[in-house]
Amino acid sequence: MVTMSDVAREAGVSMMTVSNVLTGHRRVIAPTRDRVLAAVDRLGYEINLTARHLRSGRTDTVALIVPSFHDYYSEVADRIAPLVEQGGRHLVLERTGARPQSEIESLGVARLQIYDGVVLSVVGLDRERLEKVRTTAPIVLLGEREVPSRFDHVQLANEEGARLATAHLLARGARRVLVLGGTLDEASGMASLRRAGWERAHRDAGVPADRALVVPLAAYSARESHGVVGDLLDAGLRVDGIFAVTDTAAIGALAALADRGIAVPHDVQVVGFDNLDAGRYFSPALTTIDPNHDEVARSTVRLLDRRMAGSDDPPERVVVPVSLVVRGSTLP
Repeated sequence: MVTMSDVAREAGVSMMTVSNVLTGHRRVIAPTRDRVLAAVDRLGYEINLTARHLRSGRTDTVALIVPSFHDYYSEVADRIAPLVEQGGRHLVLERTGARPQSEIESLGVARLQIYDGVVLSVVGLDRERLEKVRTTAPIVLLGEREVPSRFDHVQLANEEGARLATAHLLARGARRVLVLGGTLDEASGMASLRRAGWERAHRDAGVPADRALVVPLAAYSARESHGVVGDLLDAGLRVDGIFAVTDTAAIGALAALADRGIAVPHDVQVVGFDNLDAGRYFSPALTTIDPNHDEVARSTVRLLDRRMAGSDDPPERVVVPVSLVVRGSTLP
């Protein structure tokens, strides 16, 4: 087995220099770093991460655990990764499928020992089950569920974003605004918060909100929303505005409207939520709520770094502000 001393001898440097290169220490000059890495390649040296972990007490890895790798979560991961890597760590992605059991397992003692810190997007777990998690490991929670106050928590201004989206539709003449992906279940997190914002915009505008226009979705996918909206239109439902609680659902709705020759925005106006890149290039381009992905990432990594550094400051709850991005799917 090739050892670190073999690499040091091959590169003509000390073992400490080899260690500094392999751990990403910045004080090693570039020519020396290149020489060490070339020796590593020639000799086929493999770092024993387990041994390093036992000696140092850290793994230099951070886990981002999310329901899926699509849409909003891919945007957040893309922004968190470089911030984690700037600190000399590696980001590992895990997927829970929004299953409560998978989310609770991700906070188990054995799993937490693998990582220096964990960012978990909570979708399936409720506050009661999170209360039972007993650990001092560095954890930051993402998401719209109510969580125990002892956790650092980053969430979006969901209700305000939905209010902005719906108010924009109402101000442009829409009077029957379907909330696609909303729910009347008050305990369901994102979907109920965005429905609440839809209702608040109606109250502010003095326009009655018809709860029959609250249409749930199971997966928030374009395929599902395309089918749901198509079925509603074929059954005779008439709306002049759609607020979709995700951009992906909005894109499915736009396709269903196009299939039936319904003009957007002249017949039906559509607003999404997430500001995904795909919405910018749809025709017409999607008006949406920008959830400020960059600030979500910055706040998350700041809180996690603080915990990994051993801070005992009180936990923070960060509500990231959102904004409206107006494009072609709503009237000027």
